[in-house]
Formats: sequence, structure tokens, C-alpha cells
Amino acid sequence: MTKNKASAPIGVFDSGLGGISVLREMYKLMPNEDYYFFGDSKNAPYGTKSVAQVRQLSEDIVQKFIQNDVKAIVIACNTATSAAASYLREKYPDLPIVGLEPAVKPAVLHQENSRVLVMATPLTLKEEKFNNLMGRFKDQAQIIKLPAPEIVEFVERGELNTPELYTYLEEILAPYKQQVDSVVLGCTHFPFVKRAIQNVIGENAYIVDGGAGAARELKHLLDIKDLRNLRPENGTITFENSRDTAAEIKLSRELMDLSD
Repeated sequence: MTKNKASAPIGVFDSGLGGISVLREMYKLMPNEDYYFFGDSKNAPYGTKSVAQVRQLSEDIVQKFIQNDVKAIVIACNTATSAAASYLREKYPDLPIVGLEPAVKPAVLHQENSRVLVMATPLTLKEEKFNNLMGRFKDQAQIIKLPAPEIVEFVERGELNTPELYTYLEEILAPYKQQVDSVVLGCTHFPFVKRAIQNVIGENAYIVDGGAGAARELKHLLDIKDLRNLRPENGTITFENSRDTAAEIKLSRELMDLSD
């Protein structure tokens, strides 16, 4: 690959702002890369849409990235990965495309014969991709599905620690308090409210998401294809949003800058 191609940006997209949780993991691992993040907040949430709708929205964003000459794409959205990743990889075979999947494996391996709660959007939980993943571990743990679409809306509004968020979490998590060993955050919006989920579900529950794994997979693919940007200085992050307001970009930057 040419030096110019290695210096091209990495396109990252999500149904809204949740994918910034994955972007943060990528920036920690590869701070010298340039990133172009597109949040489709105008069409959020994806998790309540049809597969066909999500696939079309995803392809529209990929086309935008290709026009901006990205060297790789990260689908920083579990729902879009389930609905569109295979299709996009087949259509654009020369473009490295990394997707997200709920971190069921690390949750199951964390403790033998455990009870694992998977929180995600309704579409992610009903898609064949997730159910195949769940089937691989059904003999090692009891895996429980919990749709939690409203968390997306809280994060999109920047409500990460409000009484209303806690009321919602108390309602949906009440049956699982002290009843599960691990919680999988199966939507990229959810890590932004991880502390609130931990507070409600209890400190003993192990909480995990797929962001760090996606970052490692991206690094691996870039290394294989000789596409790493190896300059010594930090790269840039460009935020764009389909809602196209100053408030969306401001919230995007604030979410990127959150301390762990």
C-alpha cells in the first residue's frame, strides 16, 4: 500500500452518538490515526427499524465515507453490524470493514456456569447473527436477553446520570438484581451509562462491552494490509452528524472527552 493510503482517515459510524464509545477505544489504541466519525442521530434509533431500512442507511453512510477516501470502516453499532456488515463486506471486498458484536464470549469465560444478561436493542437481539452467537455458548452459561432501546434516547440527549435514567434502569433491571453474574452491553450507546447500570444491578456484576475488541480487530486488519499510520504525533478526529446542529457536535466532543 502507498504511504498516502496509510495516511487516509478511518471512517466510523453509528446510528447516533453511541459509537463514540468505540471511537474512544480505537483512539486509545491508535492515537496517531485520523478518524472521521459520522453519527446518524436524525435516524436514531436503528434498533427499532427493519433490517432493510438499517442496511440502506448504512450503505448511504459507507458511500459518503468512500467519497472521502477512507482506508477502513468501523460499524460502531451492533444493530447495523447485524443488519448490514456481511452485505457491505461482499459489496466492497477491498475495503476493511470491522463490525461490533455483543461481548458474550468474555462474559461467559469470566465465570463458569454463570448467568449472563445481554442488554441490547430489539433488532440486535432478534437477528440471526446474535442468536447464532448465543447458541455457541448455551451449554456454558444461561444467557438472558433484555431489550433496552430507551437507553439510546437517553444518551442521544446527553442524559447519562439523570433521575429519569435511573427510574428506567430500575424498572427493567429489577428482576435481575443479584441474579446475574455478568452484564453484556450489546449496544455502543450503553457504555456511556455503565456506571448507572452498575449502580442499579449491583457492584458484584461483571459488565463488559465490545468496544475494545473492535479496536483490536481494526488494528489487526490495518497491520495485515500495511495501512497503519505510523507518524509520531496524534491524529485528528472529525465529527459529523446527520442532524447537523452545533449541539450534536458539541455533545459528540463531550462524549469523546469523558473520563472512564
